[in-house]
Amino acid sequence: MLNYIWAFMIAVGVLYGAFTGNIEAVSNAALDSAREAVDLCITMIGVMGFWVGLMEIAKNSGLIKRMTRGIQPFVSFMFPRLPKDHAAREYISANLIANILGLGWACTPAGLKAMEALQELNEEECARNQGVHGTANAGAFGRPGFDPRVASNEMCTFLILNISSLQLIPVSVIAYRTQYGSVNPTAIVGPGILATLVSTLAGIVFCKLMDRKRRA
Repeated sequence: MLNYIWAFMIAVGVLYGAFTGNIEAVSNAALDSAREAVDLCITMIGVMGFWVGLMEIAKNSGLIKRMTRGIQPFVSFMFPRLPKDHAAREYISANLIANILGLGWACTPAGLKAMEALQELNEEECARNQGVHGTANAGAFGRPGFDPRVASNEMCTFLILNISSLQLIPVSVIAYRTQYGSVNPTAIVGPGILATLVSTLAGIVFCKLMDRKRRA
């Protein structure tokens, strides 16, 4: 769908430029945008390398492990039916920590692993319910039925937390502002913390309300 939208916007821009006699401006803008895209990619690669390197240092020093243990009460609160020794807990914790630190790129692998682990647990629970009951029944994740193609409550909760993404240091936005000549690139930190805090709290409330509604 996005491909069609972008293609439509480009076609409209080119046609408008041709009809108004500004086709040269369209060509210049396309070339300038291509150059800026390359410059931005180089900048973001440097920022990403820097922060991922810091993440590795924190991991090797044991800081990430301590932070992971520290947020386990929150993980248990948000995922009460997730077994305490399940691998998904570690992946979820790593993803949340990376998001909080603003390392959006570094949190992606952990997020994918968390979803895979939650889906495996979802399939196991669906198969167990199907074998025991033989008919549609509310599973341990509090949703009706046992179709593994339907996301569990835990999977939906994790996705919402990942999207709302509380961030203490919005690294990506700071890098963009630096690239485009902002006088004070870090001025976004305060508003960013406030905005993501509100979105995360809204996500937590929504998840709890929907989870209670499904189990009612």
